[in-house]
Amino acid sequence: MAEERDAEEPHVPEARSEQSTSDASPATEAPETPDGTGRSDPKLLLKLAIPAIIIGIGSALVLAGLDLVSKWVDDFFWDVVPGWAGVSGDAPLWIIGVLTLAGLLTGLIVRFMPGHGGEDPATESLFPSPMAMAAVPGVALAAIITLSMGVSLGPEGPTLAINIALAAWVGRRFLPQLPIGPLTVIVVAGTVGALFGSPVGAALLVTSVAIAVPSKRPLWDRMFAPLMAAAAGSITMHFLGSYSLAAGSPTYEAPAAIDFLWGVVVLLVAIAAGLALVYGMRPLHRVFHAMRNPIIPLTIGGLILGVLGAIGGPITLFKGLDELKELTKDAAAYDGWQLALIVLVKIVALLIAAAAGFRGGRIFPTIFIGGAIGILAVAVVPAIPLPVAMAAAVLGVCLVVVRDGWLSLFIAIVVVGDIALLPMLCVLILPGWLLVARLPEMRVEEE
Repeated sequence: MAEERDAEEPHVPEARSEQSTSDASPATEAPETPDGTGRSDPKLLLKLAIPAIIIGIGSALVLAGLDLVSKWVDDFFWDVVPGWAGVSGDAPLWIIGVLTLAGLLTGLIVRFMPGHGGEDPATESLFPSPMAMAAVPGVALAAIITLSMGVSLGPEGPTLAINIALAAWVGRRFLPQLPIGPLTVIVVAGTVGALFGSPVGAALLVTSVAIAVPSKRPLWDRMFAPLMAAAAGSITMHFLGSYSLAAGSPTYEAPAAIDFLWGVVVLLVAIAAGLALVYGMRPLHRVFHAMRNPIIPLTIGGLILGVLGAIGGPITLFKGLDELKELTKDAAAYDGWQLALIVLVKIVALLIAAAAGFRGGRIFPTIFIGGAIGILAVAVVPAIPLPVAMAAAVLGVCLVVVRDGWLSLFIAIVVVGDIALLPMLCVLILPGWLLVARLPEMRVEEE
């Protein structure tokens, strides 16, 4: 990856030799119509509908399975064992011990499991290439450790990697005519729909990819299968218990012109926090990967995460979704210095976790960082409406880390849960994108 790769040119996954013999193709390009004209073919779209629905349901089931097992392990390490030992699960020494153990276990998985636990997660994008099936068990185990033992990463990275590997393996046998590029986008759409409990975020993400890829086919023809997968994934998670990004902020009831100014200020602060993530990633990655044996750097990374968790408290642990809701609910209980410490600890924890090689995604902790920055802004300047501050901050940091304007806009609106802020955010995103458009991504070049 070039240092300044244009964010509007999405990475198109190529099938690896052990996964598929198909050539890579444009990410949203459906198989060519029989007449070769690129005109709409309802019959072809209907043929793609059933596989897309199956992929969406399967993507949601994998996510739900990881989440369920992670909750069991979470209860064991943070409730059951502390109860046996007669200590508090929130005790600083216990936090340090559990996270150090998380690093050690992850290092053992990466070192000894078949497939080495998958590719280095610091190199992966939202559209990763299929990994070998032998790596799937290791990635799943490492993801469960991350999600259950307090590491500051979310489920999206390993869930996408597992779902794409499974879909490529099945597709090679039952849908050999579907190239790996379109198949990957369908899987990503189904997984994102399941993660957010809504197909809208997936639709916006896939639309950005589709627009960037020249094609004779109508846009909605190329969107059809991904949207079917996203809808199936989100509906499945609705019945299983979907993630809710809404942080519980109050309703934005009294719009004022000055709020635009406050929104710009908070947006700039959040972008600055995002810059720390982007430019801190590569140096830390080099430090942690200077040693060939992954056990030592991951154990050290876990120890550092434990110390950070002991400093910032339990609210700075895990992916941050439930923690942001708790922080928003109890915002009045924190002063400005405490909130600043929480933001700083979470930024450093995300950097350490992502650079050291823990298996997990960066979107959910990024949302926590943005929400916490918004709450901090209100603590410093009480005149700023909390929904404005949180939405602007989430938008700013997601623009830097997620690097997709539509998806960042969707996340910001869903976090505050107030559509009345949409016009303001549509204005704020324009200067925000001008600032981040040419920045490098928060990932490192794959060697």
